Amino acid sequence: MKKIIVALIFITTFNMGYSQSGVKNNEIKLNIANTIAIASVEFGYERFIDNHQSLEGVILINDRMNYHSENGSRKFDTNSFKLGYNYYFGEEYAASGLFINPFLKYRTGEFTKDGDDVDEPAFVGSTVTDMNSFIIGLGAGYKWNFNDTFVLGPFLNIGRNFSDEVKDRFSAIEFNAGFNIGYRF
Repeated sequence: MKKIIVALIFITTFNMGYSQSGVKNNEIKLNIANTIAIASVEFGYERFIDNHQSLEGVILINDRMNYHSENGSRKFDTNSFKLGYNYYFGEEYAASGLFINPFLKYRTGEFTKDGDDVDEPAFVGSTVTDMNSFIIGLGAGYKWNFNDTFVLGPFLNIGRNFSDEVKDRFSAIEFNAGFNIGYRF
């Protein structure tokens, strides 16, 4: 663990030193809408290839399938990892304006429902659904760039889930939306 922390500090220091030349090629962001609405943390990092392209990595903690609630005795114990490519159509500022985002996502964890099931009244106990699944999707959004330092913007993603167990319990199509706030360095 110490080696990972030291490596991250080294990379961040190297990138900050490089970015002092005026080129900001990195962005960290947080989906503040999901954090407020459903207590899910969606933290991301973007590395810019040029003024119109970037690669991103996102970690979703307590990722919920299509915003299903945890009311009653339902509990999501899931996390996701997403890799994506962003293409920005804006011309005024670097990596801003309308963008599209094809992505790959992998979810791990499980969903548990305790007690009586309305769909199956004779069932008493808990049901556990394995949420491990591979997802491929496409997103779109808009990003406002303020002084090439702070960024804000809404987004919407739709993805296809390839897990039969998740598809049987929930749906094969997944939606995710939010509002990112970010910092470039």
